[in-house]
Amino acid sequence: MLMQNNHAFENAEKKVEAIAAGQSLSSLFLSSAAEPVAAGKAICWEGDQARHLFQVEEGVVRLHRIIGEGRRVITAFHFAGDLIGASLQNDFIFTAEAVTECKIRRMSRKSFHEEVARSDALGPAYISLLCQEATAAHEQMVLLSKKNAEERLCSFILKLASRRNLRPRQGLVRVPMNRQDIADHLGLTIETVSRTITKLASRNIVIPEGRHDLRIVNIARLKQLSGDADDFSDDSCHRVNLH
Repeated sequence: MLMQNNHAFENAEKKVEAIAAGQSLSSLFLSSAAEPVAAGKAICWEGDQARHLFQVEEGVVRLHRIIGEGRRVITAFHFAGDLIGASLQNDFIFTAEAVTECKIRRMSRKSFHEEVARSDALGPAYISLLCQEATAAHEQMVLLSKKNAEERLCSFILKLASRRNLRPRQGLVRVPMNRQDIADHLGLTIETVSRTITKLASRNIVIPEGRHDLRIVNIARLKQLSGDADDFSDDSCHRVNLH
């Protein structure tokens, strides 16, 4: 009897593993045809009814909003494998545009939520995605409200380098967006972005190579300048006894 229970338990575990392996949020989009989107073209518009979700198949997409006096604020960049619009319910609160030549897949919001609701594997995956989006929004708020220009740019470069599909090879990081995009994402002017990159290059920390590549020469220093490094070492801190 005990052996039968063990077998049943093992079979249940294998079933859960099979579901998790065969089903993911990305897999829901595979039945949709990949649509080409030219660089600079919109995928959806701010204020439109959010009838669909999108998955980036290839390329890079920027999300932006227009605020007072026509100023553009880029709230996020999405890369291959990322989903766009998962946390929205009614209307798009951003315009999504292709930064590079892209391919995207779309799925109706109704179908997406129905599939998530009927799957034991997709529910937790969806919750995880929503948590990741909330964390990213919090990090962006901290970056814009508390960090100076150098810290913002260093944080941005490290974030690009940490992505699996942009992992630096011999320190080389691909930067598909232009400097105006970077400026609008970091709340800076394009002049400040250019000046900060030049400053980092003069200190042999990050060196531009061509229009869309940066070579990270000193990643430890880059992390320190991002404002996120753990600086509580014996060399940088004093030991204090509390009574």
